[in-house]
Amino acid sequence: MRSNIKLGHIAGIEIGLHFSWFIIAFLIAFSLAAHFHSVRPGWNEAVVWGVSIATSVLFFITLLLHELAHSLVAKSRGLKVRAITLFALGGVSQIESEASDASSEFWIAIVGPLTSLVIGFVLLGIVRSWGWGLGREPVTPLASVLLWLGYINVLLGVFNMIPGFPLDGGRVFRAIVWWITKKPEKSTRIAAKTGEVVAFLFILYGLFQFFMHANFGGLWLAFIGWFLLEASRSSYAQVGIVSGLRDHRVADIMESNCTQVEGYLSLRDFVDHYLLHSGSRCFVVAQNNHVAGIVTPNEVRKVSRENWDQTSVQSVMRPLGDLRTVPPDMPALKAVELMNRENLNQLAVVSDGNLLGIFSRGQILRFLQLHSGMGEDSHDVAA
Repeated sequence: MRSNIKLGHIAGIEIGLHFSWFIIAFLIAFSLAAHFHSVRPGWNEAVVWGVSIATSVLFFITLLLHELAHSLVAKSRGLKVRAITLFALGGVSQIESEASDASSEFWIAIVGPLTSLVIGFVLLGIVRSWGWGLGREPVTPLASVLLWLGYINVLLGVFNMIPGFPLDGGRVFRAIVWWITKKPEKSTRIAAKTGEVVAFLFILYGLFQFFMHANFGGLWLAFIGWFLLEASRSSYAQVGIVSGLRDHRVADIMESNCTQVEGYLSLRDFVDHYLLHSGSRCFVVAQNNHVAGIVTPNEVRKVSRENWDQTSVQSVMRPLGDLRTVPPDMPALKAVELMNRENLNQLAVVSDGNLLGIFSRGQILRFLQLHSGMGEDSHDVAA
Protein backbone atom coordinates (compact mmCIF):
# COMPACT_ATOMS: atom_id res chain seq x y z
CA MET A 1 0.00 0.00 0.00
CA ARG A 2 1.40 3.38 -1.02
CA SER A 3 0.81 6.63 0.80
CA ASN A 4 -1.20 9.49 -0.69
CA ILE A 5 0.19 12.14 1.65
CA LYS A 6 3.93 12.29 2.33
CA LEU A 7 4.77 13.58 5.81
CA GLY A 8 8.57 13.38 5.78
CA HIS A 9 11.29 10.95 6.83
CA ILE A 10 12.39 9.42 10.13
CA ALA A 11 15.67 7.48 10.28
CA GLY A 12 15.69 7.41 6.49
CA ILE A 13 12.17 5.91 6.33
CA GLU A 14 9.47 7.75 4.38
CA ILE A 15 6.36 8.41 6.48
CA GLY A 16 2.99 8.80 4.77
CA LEU A 17 -0.77 8.61 5.12
CA HIS A 18 -3.23 6.73 2.96
CA PHE A 19 -6.52 8.58 2.48
CA SER A 20 -8.36 5.77 4.25
CA TRP A 21 -6.58 6.66 7.52
CA PHE A 22 -8.92 9.61 7.91
CA ILE A 23 -11.76 7.09 8.30
CA ILE A 24 -10.38 5.73 11.56
CA ALA A 25 -9.41 9.22 12.75
CA PHE A 26 -12.98 10.41 12.15
CA LEU A 27 -14.51 7.34 13.83
CA ILE A 28 -12.35 7.78 16.94
CA ALA A 29 -13.11 11.51 17.20
CA PHE A 30 -16.85 11.06 16.52
CA SER A 31 -17.21 8.14 18.96
CA LEU A 32 -15.36 9.95 21.75
CA ALA A 33 -17.35 13.13 21.17
CA ALA A 34 -20.60 11.18 21.55
CA HIS A 35 -19.23 9.53 24.71
CA PHE A 36 -18.14 12.80 26.34
CA HIS A 37 -21.44 14.46 25.51
CA SER A 38 -23.20 11.76 27.55
CA VAL A 39 -20.82 11.45 30.53
CA ARG A 40 -19.66 15.06 30.77
CA PRO A 41 -22.71 17.23 30.01
CA GLY A 42 -20.99 20.16 31.73
CA TRP A 43 -18.26 20.35 29.08
CA ASN A 44 -18.92 22.79 26.27
CA GLU A 45 -18.64 21.84 22.59
CA ALA A 46 -15.11 23.21 22.24
CA VAL A 47 -13.79 21.07 25.09
CA VAL A 48 -15.61 17.93 23.91
CA TRP A 49 -14.33 18.18 20.35
CA GLY A 50 -10.91 19.38 21.47
CA VAL A 51 -10.42 16.29 23.64
CA SER A 52 -11.78 14.01 20.90
CA ILE A 53 -9.61 15.44 18.12
CA ALA A 54 -6.52 15.55 20.34
CA THR A 55 -6.98 11.85 21.13
CA SER A 56 -7.23 11.03 17.40
CA VAL A 57 -4.10 13.01 16.55
CA LEU A 58 -2.09 11.51 19.40
CA PHE A 59 -3.28 8.06 18.38
CA PHE A 60 -1.68 8.76 15.00
CA ILE A 61 1.62 9.42 16.78
CA THR A 62 1.43 6.24 18.88
CA LEU A 63 0.47 4.19 15.83
CA LEU A 64 3.50 5.63 14.06
CA LEU A 65 5.66 4.57 17.03
CA HIS A 66 4.22 1.05 16.70
CA GLU A 67 5.27 0.87 13.04
CA LEU A 68 8.62 2.55 13.69
CA ALA A 69 9.40 -0.17 16.22
CA HIS A 70 8.86 -2.79 13.50
CA SER A 71 10.97 -0.84 11.02
CA LEU A 72 13.88 -0.04 13.32
CA VAL A 73 14.22 -3.64 14.48
CA ALA A 74 14.05 -4.75 10.83
CA LYS A 75 16.85 -2.31 9.96
CA SER A 76 18.91 -3.56 12.89
CA ARG A 77 18.54 -7.07 11.41
CA GLY A 78 19.95 -5.93 8.07
CA LEU A 79 16.65 -5.46 6.20
CA LYS A 80 15.87 -2.37 4.12
CA VAL A 81 12.73 -0.42 5.05
CA ARG A 82 11.39 1.87 2.36
CA ALA A 83 8.35 3.51 3.95
CA ILE A 84 5.66 3.44 6.61
CA THR A 85 2.07 4.03 5.53
CA LEU A 86 -0.82 4.54 7.95
CA PHE A 87 -4.27 3.53 6.68
CA ALA A 88 -7.78 2.71 7.92
CA LEU A 89 -6.88 -0.58 9.60
CA GLY A 90 -3.61 0.58 11.15
CA GLY A 91 -0.24 0.83 9.50
CA VAL A 92 2.18 -1.09 7.33
CA SER A 93 5.97 -1.01 7.22
CA GLN A 94 7.18 -1.58 3.68
CA ILE A 95 10.13 -3.87 4.32
CA GLU A 96 11.80 -4.75 1.04
CA SER A 97 12.61 -8.38 1.83
CA GLU A 98 11.59 -11.15 4.20
CA ALA A 99 13.47 -11.95 7.39
CA SER A 100 16.20 -14.50 6.80
CA ASP A 101 15.66 -16.43 10.03
CA ALA A 102 12.94 -17.23 12.57
CA SER A 103 14.54 -15.12 15.30
CA SER A 104 14.48 -11.96 13.17
CA GLU A 105 10.89 -12.62 12.11
CA PHE A 106 9.86 -13.07 15.77
CA TRP A 107 11.43 -9.87 17.07
CA ILE A 108 10.37 -7.74 14.10
CA ALA A 109 6.78 -8.92 14.55
CA ILE A 110 6.43 -8.79 18.32
CA VAL A 111 8.07 -5.42 18.96
CA GLY A 112 5.11 -3.51 17.50
CA PRO A 113 2.41 -4.90 19.83
CA LEU A 114 4.83 -4.65 22.77
CA THR A 115 5.36 -0.97 21.97
CA SER A 116 1.60 -0.32 21.89
CA LEU A 117 1.07 -2.22 25.15
CA VAL A 118 3.88 -0.33 26.91
CA ILE A 119 2.50 3.02 25.71
CA GLY A 120 -1.01 2.04 26.76
CA PHE A 121 -0.13 0.82 30.24
CA VAL A 122 2.19 3.79 30.90
CA LEU A 123 -0.61 6.23 30.01
CA LEU A 124 -3.13 4.32 32.14
CA GLY A 125 -0.61 4.30 34.98
CA ILE A 126 -0.22 8.09 34.76
CA VAL A 127 -3.97 8.61 34.93
CA ARG A 128 -4.17 6.14 37.80
CA SER A 129 -1.55 8.12 39.71
CA TRP A 130 -3.80 11.20 39.31
CA GLY A 131 -6.59 9.47 41.23
CA TRP A 132 -8.51 7.75 38.44
CA GLY A 133 -10.04 4.36 39.22
CA LEU A 134 -11.71 1.65 37.17
CA GLY A 135 -15.36 2.36 36.44
CA ARG A 136 -14.96 6.12 36.83
CA GLU A 137 -14.51 8.85 34.23
CA PRO A 138 -11.62 11.30 34.62
CA VAL A 139 -12.63 14.82 35.60
CA THR A 140 -10.13 16.84 33.58
CA PRO A 141 -9.81 16.92 29.76
CA LEU A 142 -6.10 16.02 29.89
CA ALA A 143 -6.78 12.94 31.99
CA SER A 144 -9.51 11.93 29.55
CA VAL A 145 -7.13 12.20 26.59
CA LEU A 146 -4.50 10.06 28.31
CA LEU A 147 -7.06 7.52 29.53
CA TRP A 148 -8.62 6.88 26.13
CA LEU A 149 -5.27 6.97 24.39
CA GLY A 150 -4.13 4.32 26.85
CA TYR A 151 -7.23 2.20 26.21
CA ILE A 152 -6.80 2.42 22.43
CA ASN A 153 -3.14 1.42 22.55
CA VAL A 154 -3.79 -1.54 24.83
CA LEU A 155 -6.59 -2.62 22.47
CA LEU A 156 -4.28 -2.17 19.48
CA GLY A 157 -1.55 -4.26 21.11
CA VAL A 158 -3.96 -7.07 22.07
CA PHE A 159 -5.68 -7.06 18.66
CA ASN A 160 -2.37 -7.29 16.81
CA MET A 161 -1.38 -10.36 18.83
CA ILE A 162 -4.33 -12.35 17.48
CA PRO A 163 -2.68 -15.26 15.60
CA GLY A 164 -4.17 -14.29 12.27
CA PHE A 165 -1.53 -13.92 9.57
CA PRO A 166 -0.50 -11.30 8.44
CA LEU A 167 -1.27 -9.57 11.76
CA ASP A 168 1.72 -9.27 14.06
CA GLY A 169 0.43 -12.17 16.13
CA GLY A 170 0.22 -14.29 13.00
CA ARG A 171 3.82 -13.42 12.17
CA VAL A 172 4.90 -14.32 15.70
CA PHE A 173 3.07 -17.64 15.28
CA ARG A 174 4.80 -18.12 11.89
CA ALA A 175 8.20 -17.44 13.50
CA ILE A 176 7.54 -20.05 16.20
CA VAL A 177 6.46 -22.66 13.62
CA TRP A 178 9.48 -21.72 11.50
CA TRP A 179 11.79 -22.22 14.51
CA ILE A 180 10.25 -25.64 15.19
CA THR A 181 10.07 -26.94 11.61
CA LYS A 182 13.10 -25.09 10.17
CA LYS A 183 10.98 -24.62 7.02
CA PRO A 184 9.96 -20.98 6.28
CA GLU A 185 7.57 -21.82 3.44
CA LYS A 186 5.75 -24.49 5.46
CA SER A 187 5.46 -22.09 8.41
CA THR A 188 3.93 -19.43 6.16
CA ARG A 189 1.37 -21.90 4.80
CA ILE A 190 0.38 -22.96 8.32
CA ALA A 191 0.18 -19.35 9.54
CA ALA A 192 -1.81 -18.28 6.47
CA LYS A 193 -4.34 -21.09 6.89
CA THR A 194 -4.68 -20.24 10.58
CA GLY A 195 -5.20 -16.63 9.55
CA GLU A 196 -8.04 -17.68 7.23
CA VAL A 197 -9.78 -19.46 10.14
CA VAL A 198 -9.41 -16.36 12.33
CA ALA A 199 -10.72 -14.18 9.51
CA PHE A 200 -13.81 -16.37 9.04
CA LEU A 201 -14.51 -16.17 12.78
CA PHE A 202 -14.32 -12.36 12.60
CA ILE A 203 -16.73 -12.32 9.67
CA LEU A 204 -19.22 -14.69 11.27
CA TYR A 205 -19.17 -12.95 14.64
CA GLY A 206 -19.46 -9.52 13.00
CA LEU A 207 -22.47 -10.59 10.92
CA PHE A 208 -24.05 -12.19 13.99
CA GLN A 209 -23.66 -8.94 15.94
CA PHE A 210 -25.14 -6.94 13.09
CA PHE A 211 -28.24 -9.07 12.46
CA MET A 212 -28.97 -9.93 16.09
CA HIS A 213 -28.36 -6.52 17.63
CA ALA A 214 -28.48 -4.13 14.64
CA ASN A 215 -24.95 -3.18 15.66
CA PHE A 216 -22.94 -1.44 12.95
CA GLY A 217 -19.82 -2.30 14.93
CA GLY A 218 -20.54 -5.83 13.77
CA LEU A 219 -20.18 -4.75 10.15
CA TRP A 220 -16.83 -3.20 11.04
CA LEU A 221 -15.70 -6.54 12.53
CA ALA A 222 -16.89 -8.34 9.40
CA PHE A 223 -14.96 -5.89 7.24
CA ILE A 224 -11.80 -6.49 9.29
CA GLY A 225 -12.35 -10.23 8.87
CA TRP A 226 -12.72 -9.84 5.11
CA PHE A 227 -9.50 -7.81 4.99
CA LEU A 228 -7.64 -10.47 6.99
CA LEU A 229 -9.04 -13.22 4.76
CA GLU A 230 -7.79 -11.51 1.60
CA ALA A 231 -4.41 -10.78 3.20
CA SER A 232 -4.02 -14.39 4.36
CA ARG A 233 -4.85 -15.75 0.91
CA SER A 234 -2.45 -13.30 -0.67
CA SER A 235 0.29 -14.41 1.72
CA TYR A 236 -0.42 -18.06 0.89
CA ALA A 237 -0.16 -17.33 -2.85
CA GLN A 238 3.07 -15.44 -2.21
CA VAL A 239 4.60 -18.63 -0.84
CA GLY A 240 3.91 -20.33 -4.15
CA ILE A 241 5.47 -17.42 -6.02
CA VAL A 242 8.64 -17.51 -3.93
CA SER A 243 8.84 -21.28 -4.26
CA GLY A 244 8.30 -21.11 -8.01
CA LEU A 245 10.95 -18.44 -8.60
CA ARG A 246 13.58 -19.68 -6.17
CA ASP A 247 16.69 -21.10 -7.87
CA HIS A 248 15.69 -19.41 -11.14
CA ARG A 249 17.44 -16.48 -12.75
CA VAL A 250 16.16 -13.69 -14.93
CA ALA A 251 17.42 -15.46 -18.06
CA ASP A 252 15.18 -18.47 -17.27
CA ILE A 253 12.02 -16.37 -17.27
CA MET A 254 12.59 -13.39 -19.56
CA GLU A 255 10.91 -13.10 -22.93
CA SER A 256 13.81 -13.35 -25.36
CA ASN A 257 11.95 -13.56 -28.65
CA CYS A 258 10.58 -10.02 -28.63
CA THR A 259 9.15 -9.17 -32.05
CA GLN A 260 10.96 -6.32 -33.80
CA VAL A 261 8.88 -3.49 -35.27
CA GLU A 262 9.89 -0.34 -37.11
CA GLY A 263 9.55 2.92 -35.23
CA TYR A 264 7.79 4.70 -38.10
CA LEU A 265 4.75 2.38 -37.94
CA SER A 266 1.49 3.96 -36.85
CA LEU A 267 -0.14 2.56 -33.74
CA ARG A 268 -3.05 1.42 -35.94
CA ASP A 269 -0.76 -0.72 -38.08
CA PHE A 270 1.15 -1.91 -35.02
CA VAL A 271 -2.04 -3.09 -33.29
CA ASP A 272 -3.62 -4.61 -36.42
CA HIS A 273 -0.56 -6.38 -37.80
CA TYR A 274 1.49 -7.21 -34.71
CA LEU A 275 -0.22 -6.85 -31.35
CA LEU A 276 -3.42 -8.68 -32.25
CA HIS A 277 -1.67 -11.49 -34.11
CA SER A 278 1.27 -12.20 -31.84
CA GLY A 279 1.46 -14.01 -28.57
CA SER A 280 4.18 -11.59 -27.53
CA ARG A 281 3.49 -8.76 -25.11
CA CYS A 282 6.81 -7.08 -25.77
CA PHE A 283 8.04 -5.53 -28.99
CA VAL A 284 11.48 -4.14 -29.73
CA VAL A 285 11.41 -0.87 -31.66
CA ALA A 286 14.11 -0.54 -34.34
CA GLN A 287 15.48 2.71 -35.77
CA ASN A 288 18.23 2.66 -38.41
CA ASN A 289 18.87 -1.03 -37.69
CA HIS A 290 19.48 -0.32 -33.99
CA VAL A 291 17.31 -1.12 -30.98
CA ALA A 292 15.82 2.20 -29.81
CA GLY A 293 13.37 1.04 -27.17
CA ILE A 294 10.41 -1.20 -26.43
CA VAL A 295 6.65 -0.84 -26.76
CA THR A 296 4.05 -2.84 -24.85
CA PRO A 297 0.24 -2.79 -24.65
CA ASN A 298 0.57 -0.37 -21.71
CA GLU A 299 1.95 2.35 -23.99
CA VAL A 300 -0.80 1.75 -26.57
CA ARG A 301 -3.54 2.09 -23.94
CA LYS A 302 -2.37 5.62 -23.13
CA VAL A 303 -3.35 6.83 -26.62
CA SER A 304 -7.02 7.15 -27.60
CA ARG A 305 -8.09 5.03 -30.57
CA GLU A 306 -8.96 8.00 -32.75
CA ASN A 307 -5.33 9.12 -32.60
CA TRP A 308 -3.76 5.79 -33.51
CA ASP A 309 -3.41 6.65 -37.19
CA GLN A 310 -1.50 9.87 -36.45
CA THR A 311 0.70 8.43 -33.69
CA SER A 312 3.89 6.50 -34.47
CA VAL A 313 5.30 3.66 -32.43
CA GLN A 314 8.54 5.55 -31.80
CA SER A 315 6.62 8.47 -30.27
CA VAL A 316 5.13 6.27 -27.51
CA MET A 317 7.90 3.73 -27.03
CA ARG A 318 10.01 3.60 -23.90
CA PRO A 319 13.57 4.50 -24.95
CA LEU A 320 16.14 1.87 -24.12
CA GLY A 321 18.12 4.41 -22.08
CA ASP A 322 15.11 5.06 -19.84
CA LEU A 323 14.54 1.42 -18.99
CA ARG A 324 15.73 -0.14 -15.75
CA THR A 325 18.18 -2.82 -16.76
CA VAL A 326 19.28 -6.04 -15.06
CA PRO A 327 21.83 -8.72 -15.99
CA PRO A 328 20.57 -12.13 -17.15
CA ASP A 329 22.17 -13.93 -14.20
CA MET A 330 20.33 -11.89 -11.53
CA PRO A 331 18.17 -14.13 -9.25
CA ALA A 332 14.52 -13.85 -10.30
CA LEU A 333 13.37 -13.04 -6.75
CA LYS A 334 15.78 -10.09 -6.60
CA ALA A 335 14.38 -8.81 -9.89
CA VAL A 336 10.81 -9.08 -8.55
CA GLU A 337 11.81 -7.15 -5.42
CA LEU A 338 13.31 -4.46 -7.65
CA MET A 339 10.12 -4.20 -9.70
CA ASN A 340 7.96 -3.93 -6.58
CA ARG A 341 10.28 -1.41 -4.96
CA GLU A 342 10.35 0.88 -8.00
CA ASN A 343 6.79 0.13 -9.17
CA LEU A 344 7.92 -1.21 -12.56
CA ASN A 345 6.10 -3.54 -14.95
CA GLN A 346 9.14 -4.71 -16.85
CA LEU A 347 12.93 -4.75 -16.79
CA ALA A 348 15.26 -4.76 -19.76
CA VAL A 349 17.73 -7.67 -19.64
CA VAL A 350 21.07 -6.41 -20.94
CA SER A 351 24.48 -8.01 -21.25
CA ASP A 352 27.56 -6.30 -22.73
CA GLY A 353 25.35 -3.49 -24.00
CA ASN A 354 23.03 -5.84 -25.90
CA LEU A 355 19.32 -6.23 -25.19
CA LEU A 356 18.70 -9.93 -24.55
CA GLY A 357 15.06 -9.81 -23.55
CA ILE A 358 12.38 -8.38 -21.27
CA PHE A 359 11.61 -9.54 -17.74
CA SER A 360 7.97 -8.55 -17.11
CA ARG A 361 5.18 -9.24 -14.65
CA GLY A 362 3.15 -10.94 -17.35
CA GLN A 363 6.04 -13.21 -18.24
CA ILE A 364 6.48 -14.12 -14.56
CA LEU A 365 2.82 -15.16 -14.32
CA ARG A 366 3.05 -17.26 -17.47
CA PHE A 367 6.21 -18.92 -16.16
CA LEU A 368 4.58 -19.73 -12.82
CA GLN A 369 1.42 -21.09 -14.44
CA LEU A 370 3.45 -23.24 -16.82
CA HIS A 371 6.04 -24.57 -14.37
CA SER A 372 4.31 -24.40 -10.98
CA GLY A 373 0.66 -25.06 -11.83
CA MET A 374 -0.31 -22.12 -9.68
CA GLY A 375 -3.07 -20.88 -11.95
CA GLU A 376 -4.96 -17.90 -10.69
CA ASP A 377 -3.30 -17.92 -7.26
CA SER A 378 -0.19 -16.36 -8.75
CA HIS A 379 -1.88 -13.05 -9.57
CA ASP A 380 -0.44 -11.47 -6.42
CA VAL A 381 2.99 -11.11 -8.02
CA ALA A 382 1.56 -8.18 -9.91
CA ALA A 383 0.51 -6.34 -6.76
